[in-house]
Parts: sequence; C-alpha cells; structure tokens
Amino acid sequence: MFLTAAAPIPCDCRYILVRMKSAAETGYCFNIRRLRLQEKLVLLRYDPIAKQRVLFTEKRKIRSV
Repeated sequence: MFLTAAAPIPCDCRYILVRMKSAAETGYCFNIRRLRLQEKLVLLRYDPIAKQRVLFTEKRKIRSV
C-alpha cells in the first residue's frame, strides 16, 4: 500500500467575491465581484444609512466565483 500526497488543485477561477465597507463608519457593507488579478477596489457609492455618496473600500475576500 502506497500513500501519495494529493497535489492541490489550482483554482482557475477568474473572479472573486469581496466585501466592500463604507468609509463613513456606518457599518453598511455590500458584496461585489471583481477580477482576481485586479487591484483592490475603492468605489464611490450611495450609503443608505449616511444618506449620501461615500467611498467604499474592499475589506476582505468572501470566496472564489
């Protein structure tokens, strides 16, 4: 009986799902899909809690898509 180490399967996923968090510190977040090789996102979007457009920055990766 031979035991072989299973090689990890490389992920060929092109996109990842990331969480965007409001810079207004309201706690409002949303998820968005971006390219894996793209730099971290910074977007200007509407924050319904602050009731104005604020910067949203990428905080963490959720999963591969």
